[in-house]
Amino acid sequence: MSAQIHFVDAQLSLVHIPLDQYHSNLQAFLKLIFPPKPSSEASGESSKSSELGLSWTSHYAFLNISITPFECSIVCPKSLAQELFAPPSDAAGASTAGRNGAIVSPEEFVVISVEGEGLEAGKRVLELTSPLALAGISIFFITTYFLDYIIVPAKSKAQVVRALEDRGFQFEERAEAYVNPAARHDRNKSSTSSFGTMSPSTPPPATVDELQARIFALLKRREIVPKVDDDIRLIQCAGRRDNPSSFLTDEMGLQNGLTRCLVSQPPFLSLTLTPDEPASLLLDRRLIMNFEFNRVLLGNTEDFLIPIMLDLEPLPLEASGIVCGLAGKLAGRNAGLNAIEMSYLSTAHTGTVMVGERDLHHAMQALRVEENNAEGG
Repeated sequence: MSAQIHFVDAQLSLVHIPLDQYHSNLQAFLKLIFPPKPSSEASGESSKSSELGLSWTSHYAFLNISITPFECSIVCPKSLAQELFAPPSDAAGASTAGRNGAIVSPEEFVVISVEGEGLEAGKRVLELTSPLALAGISIFFITTYFLDYIIVPAKSKAQVVRALEDRGFQFEERAEAYVNPAARHDRNKSSTSSFGTMSPSTPPPATVDELQARIFALLKRREIVPKVDDDIRLIQCAGRRDNPSSFLTDEMGLQNGLTRCLVSQPPFLSLTLTPDEPASLLLDRRLIMNFEFNRVLLGNTEDFLIPIMLDLEPLPLEASGIVCGLAGKLAGRNAGLNAIEMSYLSTAHTGTVMVGERDLHHAMQALRVEENNAEGG
């Protein structure tokens, strides 16, 4: 099966919000996810849109909002980041505290969608991101319930294209996408992660193994250790949009469920919205009751994932590559272990690897082996 990579037409910003400022920003979250209806819809055209199957989840080219035990992180259109979160006047050209403690990165990002099938999650991240990392490109890698998304600095777009072409991708005008028939990748799981170089002043590593060694050495120096919250069990799912007869009911149920989740400050939730797919969610199992006991959700709500989390706040934003290093280790590249099936979520200041309950012990064992290797080195 082939993999297709398409640049999405969107100018994005990254926003970090400390958890102690969560409720101060709640109205901004709700306004971002559920934007006010245009005046034409308010006057009666909204019913016509609903009849055509147009969803409020399709409003943005790309939007992700994630809440973890360490932070709230948002990737959204640049214009809305400025309107809702940036300080009234920001001429400093650096990340500064904006409205209600929000921090908007000055970097502009673009998003790439990836579609294909074949590899399991851990090897997929390495396959898609290793050429970019080895080219010195810092990225976020987000896999939703339906598609993968790679978020890169806008200034690096030309470099991304060169790295993809060097890996065998070719632009196909009919598909308006870069295609690599030899690439195989799985779209059955929902996950999110980030990946990139160690810092702007450090030369890119020559191999993935070298990148992994650098990452674990950095974590060791900064005393960043993987943590597991025994109370959090995650479910990967999506909003239902497969029954025209219940479209309005499903849309309202999803909106009401998300609102209840957000008002309660969820322990863990990640939401991705795009125009072509239903809403994709990663949420704590205790939140399912907010969605009419999953009647408006797609996916197996009994298949739990355990998050292994790293608080990356001590690191600069550009010090990415953390999750890829973990993926390389858990995929069994160096330790001689069987590959562990994983999902990912990496936000502005949090790195999370998610594994099944049966794999948690082996995953933590693999990470402890790598920590010992870093200490010994």
